[in-house]
Amino acid sequence: MKQYYFYIHSESQVIFLSSKPLENKQLVFVWLECTLDDLALPEQWQQQVYAQTHLMMNEYHIEDICNIDHPSNYDTTEDYDLLIFRKLVTPEDGFTELPQQPDHDDKIKMLNPAELLTTPMSFCISPYYLISVRDSRNLATKQYVDRLNSMLDKDISQLGKNIRLPSSPLDLTLRLLNAVIDRYLDIRLPLTQRVTFWQNQLLQSSARFTQWQDLFQENMALQQIEYLCEEQIDVLQELRDDIMENQSQLTGEFSLESQDITLVRVHDLLSHVERVQKHVTRLEAMIKTAIDLHFSAIANQTNENMRILAIITAIFSPLTLLTGIYGMNFEVIPGLKNPYGFWFMVMTMILTTLILMYIFRRKRLMGTSQRSIPELLSQNQKIDLNKIH
Repeated sequence: MKQYYFYIHSESQVIFLSSKPLENKQLVFVWLECTLDDLALPEQWQQQVYAQTHLMMNEYHIEDICNIDHPSNYDTTEDYDLLIFRKLVTPEDGFTELPQQPDHDDKIKMLNPAELLTTPMSFCISPYYLISVRDSRNLATKQYVDRLNSMLDKDISQLGKNIRLPSSPLDLTLRLLNAVIDRYLDIRLPLTQRVTFWQNQLLQSSARFTQWQDLFQENMALQQIEYLCEEQIDVLQELRDDIMENQSQLTGEFSLESQDITLVRVHDLLSHVERVQKHVTRLEAMIKTAIDLHFSAIANQTNENMRILAIITAIFSPLTLLTGIYGMNFEVIPGLKNPYGFWFMVMTMILTTLILMYIFRRKRLMGTSQRSIPELLSQNQKIDLNKIH
């Protein structure tokens, strides 16, 4: 458990940071930065938090914080508000035991639902205390924490002019969430590349598509990301409503953020999550459209094959009729004793075949059956345009 003390300078009204309590300084708020390892003994951790903050954590809330599978949630009490936010594990996090992803043609990596790991981040927000709990392997906020560590116990004159520390527990919570959510936008490009890969496999491949299990897993992964975004949006909306109703419960008296600025920060977080959610929804629609086009093209290919078979049957039907007639067991058949009857019948059959082929070609019923899927789709579009004209 790490402790960060935020003080305000009496003259310059600038907030500075300390790793220990200071006497004769005006305290703004205290941040207790914890990991799930610190909650190995929940009762002992509860007593430590109470000794530092005089906040008695609810036992059910402690169970929710310790539950690594707890969904995103927002709950309020008289003393503090509990915010549980599940984040998607990204490659820069410290989860070293992530399973290896198989490659397809060394170009694309599978997005297996089993590999979509999420980890909870919990925030207990009060006017003067912030208690955050995260997985020790989750390094998403490490960069921000490292920045704070570089400012510890420094004089105000040593701090840069552009460095502005959070002025309330809520402000710090929003900054930590912003550090997490901003990285969500980076997953849009690899997701788009994966969907493009599957579109090419469904529409451009000349071989029979057999990777249906992998494709369904990819679609399930997109659905999981969409559900995760929905949970996060609900939590942020509840936080926004609570700020609008009673911001004083979440911010201290020294907070420099007005309600409007705080709401702008929350809306910015909502906007980022919604952008990811809408992008994933579009990708799901793209996969569905590619599958529909694939089956439509397969149906067109089947119709093409049936058309060729029908043409062959139509060509050979008159020939079968002629051979059937002259194969009858009658004693008297015209031309039976003619020495040129056989060749006359062969020429008649060849001429009949050529006439039928000419008629079918004039009616555009003959063509090659080995066509790619885009060619079949474009052919159907041309046929529809001809019907319109």
